[in-house]
Amino acid sequence: MLFSTKNSQPASDQKLLDLMQVHKILGVSIAVINDGKLAWAGGYGVLEERSNKPVTTDTLFQACSISKPITAMASMYLVQQGKLDLDEDVNQKLLSWRIPENEFTKDKKVTLRRLLSHTAGVTVSGFRGYSTHEQVPTLSQVLDGIEPANSAPIRVDTIPSTQWRYSGGGYTVVQQLLMDVTAILFPEIMRDLVLQRLEMKQSTYQQALPSKLSEQAACGHDENGEKIDGGWFTYPEMAAAGLWTTPSDLARFAIELQKSRTSKSNRVLSAEMVEQMLSAQMPDFPREMVSQRYDRDIRNQGLGFRLESEGSSARFSHHGGNMGYRCFMVAYNEVGRGAVVMTNSDNGFALIPEIIQIIATEFGWVD
Repeated sequence: MLFSTKNSQPASDQKLLDLMQVHKILGVSIAVINDGKLAWAGGYGVLEERSNKPVTTDTLFQACSISKPITAMASMYLVQQGKLDLDEDVNQKLLSWRIPENEFTKDKKVTLRRLLSHTAGVTVSGFRGYSTHEQVPTLSQVLDGIEPANSAPIRVDTIPSTQWRYSGGGYTVVQQLLMDVTAILFPEIMRDLVLQRLEMKQSTYQQALPSKLSEQAACGHDENGEKIDGGWFTYPEMAAAGLWTTPSDLARFAIELQKSRTSKSNRVLSAEMVEQMLSAQMPDFPREMVSQRYDRDIRNQGLGFRLESEGSSARFSHHGGNMGYRCFMVAYNEVGRGAVVMTNSDNGFALIPEIIQIIATEFGWVD
């Protein structure tokens, strides 16, 4: 078995270390969900190049875009509390900044449902982040693309609900929305509404990462295995890309969703709210208006998650990539299985599918 808790490494563990060396990946951390619980977790490699400090189950990685589904859960909690409405124009609740109206928003408005499902017509796919030598912009500067922001203004440039287009910019609007509705800083919102409730004790949306947590953080590395400037970049776009966490904590998040679907645990959301998150949005989207790929994306997009397959094979997933980090999480809706893999390398996606396949084989996933 690849994943062993014994002191001596089996041959398959050595194979993983060999593959990490081939792909110039310094560190990997893994968590496996089985029978609705965290079945195994372990780390491989080191925190940074030319270091002997090992990756452990407590090592922090940037979750990158996996920040989005946790943000979606917090948003749905506020919907559940009646403080937000999935289908209301978000400009009705935005206070400190508003989405500029234009010809695209004349008849169809930007709603929370559309933002969470990447169908709001909002620009800016993703964010580069900011090195230790760069000035970090405020959220309003990011939203309007004003220096020192290094991304374009977040605007609506297509009619909402007429196509699927991945938008980190949309989740940045959600970040502002949640702060305006609660009058609380975003890291505190996420701590109070999700992280503490799910005992995700190693997780934080704080940007920049507090110095007291830096020692347990894995540094990001480029495709040549060299540590990126300053170890990692800062992301003021917290909702879209700012979570620091561990695979075990992300597994706890996935397990809560699995249990909440059948009301076995509802520490954050009701079964009805979780069903919304894990249901395809806009399944009757007009195919003649988009490519076949986008039509598929529409049918496979939930609120915060990508959705795959049906029946006992139905599962939800998300991948992520920040400067120096790559990660992936997947979990089944019904059978209490899943996995999270996090790496501190731009080459992580070369290895992650192999790890997921090994887990699927050894834990007997149905597909």
